[in-house]
Amino acid sequence: STPRPALFQMSGSQPQMGRGVPCLCCRGLCTGFEPHSWRKICKSCKCSQEEHSLSSELEDDRKIGRLLSDSKYSTLTARLKGGDGIRIYKRNRMIVTNPNISGKDPTFDTITYEWAPPGLAQKLAMQYMELIPKELQPVAGTDGAFHRRRRLTRQLPLYDQDPAQCRGLTEGEQKLMEEFVKKYKAEALGVGEVALPGQGGGGKEEEKPQDNSIDPGRAPESPNGAVESAAGHYRCETCKQPVPGDCPVVYADRAGYSRQWHPACFVCCRCAEPLVDLIYFWKSGAAWCGRHYCESLRPRCAGCDEIIFSEDYQQVEGLAWHKKHFACLECETLLTGKPFALANASLLCTTCSQSRV
Repeated sequence: STPRPALFQMSGSQPQMGRGVPCLCCRGLCTGFEPHSWRKICKSCKCSQEEHSLSSELEDDRKIGRLLSDSKYSTLTARLKGGDGIRIYKRNRMIVTNPNISGKDPTFDTITYEWAPPGLAQKLAMQYMELIPKELQPVAGTDGAFHRRRRLTRQLPLYDQDPAQCRGLTEGEQKLMEEFVKKYKAEALGVGEVALPGQGGGGKEEEKPQDNSIDPGRAPESPNGAVESAAGHYRCETCKQPVPGDCPVVYADRAGYSRQWHPACFVCCRCAEPLVDLIYFWKSGAAWCGRHYCESLRPRCAGCDEIIFSEDYQQVEGLAWHKKHFACLECETLLTGKPFALANASLLCTTCSQSRV
């Protein structure tokens, strides 16, 4: 049998149970996850780690806990008992119980949302959920919950925040990465906040002189006529449509409280994916997911998927590679200075690209 790759010995948080996990993309064609020594893919089917859904909920919560600790959002984390000072994400789950009166004796249906916006009354949190497409609502045991976890893996890769998860950083590159992470936690990282229009940040809108025309606290409680007159005042940043005064919106404190988004419109400006658990990175007047924010500042290696902190890397057609990862996807031959083909951001040597035809 092949020796266990260093990847699985190197770091305690890499899922030991990763091997053999079926691929969600190949549906039976893949014999189960076979970790590649440095690419974030399965050797058996070449699909990415996220297609094999390797992490557990606890690992996901640890990852977000790590991301939010040492930031102004550390209140969303809690110290793990006996965890050597490790902080874990206080993920807000929501359990909704509805009486089911169709039968003779009423029973109760319980629905668990694996994540819900924190700090809200259940009625407002439910309103928020209903404004999100049904297939994206993170109800336990449904595709929505699965999509949430997959977006978590894709938008917030652990190796974008923890140098220990990166392969072979030099000491200098490790220092650069630590600075990079510290800087984005201080300057860009944010967690959206859900409130009624005009009530974000506890009604902080009064600070903005241009918003003095309306009392932000009043619109939702007043009779319908007044809500309508106020509604035109609030528009969604993404779709520019008016926001009804009685529907929850998302605020991003880094954007200031004069901007708000429909729950379904709070997406990454680059990939248009809904921002998982409302975690965003603010840059150039827009919200980004973690993956695309990091890539907007430094190149990402198309081979190992990690951010490149070396100044010496290979570039082809807008893509970048660590020098040591500029290799054929099939036979792993290094291709620096050799002919190659580029297919779907993957490199192939001439021999392997011909045998694929």
